[in-house]
Amino acid sequence: MYNKRNLDFAIILLLLYKVSFGNSLKGAVSLDSWTFDKMISKFKASLVKFDITYPYGEKEDEYGKVAESARFSPDLLVAEVGVQDYGEKENSDIAERFSVSKEDFPVIKLFVEGKSEPYSFTGNVKADEIKNFIKKHSRVRLVLDKCLPQFDELAEKFMACKGKDEMEKVLSEAKELAAQVTLDVEIKSADVYIKMMQKVIERGSGFIASEKERVKNIKDGKITTAKKEEMQGRLNILQSFQFKDEL
Repeated sequence: MYNKRNLDFAIILLLLYKVSFGNSLKGAVSLDSWTFDKMISKFKASLVKFDITYPYGEKEDEYGKVAESARFSPDLLVAEVGVQDYGEKENSDIAERFSVSKEDFPVIKLFVEGKSEPYSFTGNVKADEIKNFIKKHSRVRLVLDKCLPQFDELAEKFMACKGKDEMEKVLSEAKELAAQVTLDVEIKSADVYIKMMQKVIERGSGFIASEKERVKNIKDGKITTAKKEEMQGRLNILQSFQFKDEL
C-alpha cells in the first residue's frame, strides 16, 4: 500500500508529466474527432501530425520549429492529433480514416484545399524538410531558413517567364533588389538567388533539378554541421525555383 510520502511523490510526478508533455506545442492546435473537419476546412493548407497523446523528444521539437515558423502564415494550420490505443481510444477513428498506424508514429500529412486526399510526408522529421514539403505541395507562403520573401517571389516569377528576354528582366529586378540588402547573411542569400537565375539562363531550366541533386548529395555526405546547414539553406532557396505545375 502507498504511504502518504509515496502518494505525494506520485502526485508530483504526475503534475510534472502533465506540465512537460501534456500541453500542445506553441503554435500547433490540438484536434480531435469533433474539431478535425471543422478546422481543416477553414485553411488553404493544414499540416497534421498524428502521434501518441503526449509526444516528446527530438521529432516533437522539430515539429515545433515548423509551428513556430508558420505563425505569420494565416493560410496554414499546424496541428496535432493525439491518438490513444487504450481506454476510450480517443481519435483512433481519425487515424483509421487516414490509414495511420501507431507503428509509424509520428505520421505527418498535409491537407490542401481542393485536394481529395492528403499528401503524406516521407522524409526525415526535420523542420526544414517538413517546410520544404509544405512549400512543394501547397501555395502557402512559408519562409524557409536562408530564404528571403521578396526573392522567393522573384524566383517564382522567373520560372514563369517565357523566354530568356523575360528572364533577363527578372534577373535585373533581383540585382536591383540585392543592391538594397545590407545584412551579411541576407547578402549571401540574395547572391544565391541571382546565381541560380544566371545558371538557368545559361543552361536551361533543367539546371535546377540537377543542382538540387548535387547539393543534396553534398549535404548527405561527411561534412561539418555548419556546411550541412549551408547546403540545407541552398536547397531551401532552390525550392523557390519551381514551375507552377510542380506545386
